[in-house]
Amino acid sequence: MKRPSSKGANLSLLGRSETKLPSTPSDARLETFPNPARRDYHIHFETDDFTCLCPVTGQPDFARIEIDYVPNRLCVESKSLKFYLASYRNERAFNEAVTNRILDDFVKACSPREATVSAQFSARGGIALSVRAQYSAENSKSEFRISKQARNSKSQ
Repeated sequence: MKRPSSKGANLSLLGRSETKLPSTPSDARLETFPNPARRDYHIHFETDDFTCLCPVTGQPDFARIEIDYVPNRLCVESKSLKFYLASYRNERAFNEAVTNRILDDFVKACSPREATVSAQFSARGGIALSVRAQYSAENSKSEFRISKQARNSKSQ
């Protein structure tokens, strides 16, 4: 995924109807704009139109994707998110990997205070699969401190 710009003036998809869908998630760009509020608030995105491909059979996997987040300095622009999610249509990956990659790319784009990506994949072979990946800026800081302390204690 390409690194987005933090200035709202650099939104390249909004207002353009001729824009082509990216062919892979690596080619997609989650665009952002400055958070217009100082308080904590939740933003919720959802779509039933998500598809990716089974990495073994190449068969399509259909899912409902929900993204909930508390923005920090940046918000994700919804049309760029639509294009980003559509870029998975030819991507071969396990459902668990797809969900976690969406969260990782989302966090990389906007550095939210917290974010959750939930994916409810349609049943295949009689079994439905749901994956929920979570991020918290506060927990990631403490996890970094703990892992850094563990490394330092091992080197002594």
